[in-house]
Amino acid sequence: MKVILKSDVNKLGKAGALLDVSDGYARNFLLPKNLAIEATPGKISEWKTEQARLKAKDAKLHAEAVELQKKLQGKAVNISGKAGDNGKLFGSITAQQIAEALDAQHGLKNFDKRDVKLDEVVKQPGNYKFSIKLYPGVQADMTLSVSVS
Repeated sequence: MKVILKSDVNKLGKAGALLDVSDGYARNFLLPKNLAIEATPGKISEWKTEQARLKAKDAKLHAEAVELQKKLQGKAVNISGKAGDNGKLFGSITAQQIAEALDAQHGLKNFDKRDVKLDEVVKQPGNYKFSIKLYPGVQADMTLSVSVS
């Protein structure tokens, strides 16, 4: 029996997947628990339309991410911190501070600290390389410039 999953099912598939499962599994487990619907010709047609819409949306988001990558690639983000007598910063520069600086300096509001990837811990003034995940498979490599205030 062909079914369309309404929600993720462990070891079977993700929501929205069109699958061929045994009749008993569909009738006794998937359908009663409202995890799937039977794939009638009308539902399959709706599913194909929805999949095409999702693919177009995904392509648009990918194109926007590539444009943003071209805009950000190689740019610098400047952050100043307080340092002690030996030149070492009090604390370290975090991914959250970098995300906030991206908003302030480049107007990028939708970045989460989990999208910022630092290669090393920043505890000294200087220049450091980091990357920002813009979309799955699309990232921009930037430079962090840390100065003492």
